Amino acid sequence: MKDIELGQIQKMLHQQGYIGDGSIAMSIFLAMKLEKPLLIEGPAGVGKTEVAKVMAKALHTDLIRLQCYEGLDSTHALYEWNYQHQLLYLKMQEEKGQNAKALEETIFSERFLLKRPILQAITHSKKPVLLIDEIDRSDEEFESFLLEVLSDWQVTIPEIGTISATHKPQIILTGNRTRELSEALRRRCLYLWIDYPDFEKELAIVKTKVPEVDAKLGQQICVFMKELRQLKLEKTPGISETIDWARALVSMHLTHLDKQTVEDTLGVVLKDWQDMRHTRDALSELLEKTGVVSRIG
Repeated sequence: MKDIELGQIQKMLHQQGYIGDGSIAMSIFLAMKLEKPLLIEGPAGVGKTEVAKVMAKALHTDLIRLQCYEGLDSTHALYEWNYQHQLLYLKMQEEKGQNAKALEETIFSERFLLKRPILQAITHSKKPVLLIDEIDRSDEEFESFLLEVLSDWQVTIPEIGTISATHKPQIILTGNRTRELSEALRRRCLYLWIDYPDFEKELAIVKTKVPEVDAKLGQQICVFMKELRQLKLEKTPGISETIDWARALVSMHLTHLDKQTVEDTLGVVLKDWQDMRHTRDALSELLEKTGVVSRIG
């Protein structure tokens, strides 16, 4: 895929329904051209993970996802042995009198190897997209381990030997900036920041993802979300919440917003009780600022 052109990247994003600006297409293009990891940071729910999904679909390849979390170690990221199957096999072979060396070679073979995301990506039959999601949630120790693996794209399994990448994966890393990532990791990646969209972009996304939404309702939703994000919230809603809200309102066959509807459906948009209370206190002002009250009378 090194010969892919920028225009093709823009076209494939559009075909997959991803509404993004030129910097997103350019970052994907350069990451593929240079075969470098792309680190995408930004607030939660703005479409970082979606970039990897769209890329995998557009390139007709598999998306392999490693979800990071505190305490993630190499065992869960690379491989582990299927101990239950190994023990079962050993019991079955006891009566057959198979020698110990042969048994050892068998139980420590790929037959009993559980491939976790990174090893799956290394041994994949064609170039996959490897999504390392929310890398900032992992520990610094895992981040250091990841650097070592990504530098050579090979894994040494003591019982088997070294396994090198069949095809170097296209890597997307995402982060919400819950902690600072190391300079070593940042230097190895291209960088992209995705922020909350402006009104026009968010409306275009809503129309693409929820095409059945009424024109007036779609505009009201996006204006309200824009104003809502100006509040000091614990968990500011992203694009995914906007889309969920639009789908919920469409399912109720609504064509415009009113105060009662907004109050009753805030749980689709907000996921923190303090944010709910804060928003309800400011709801009249919010609706007035967005013009919803005056438009619906």
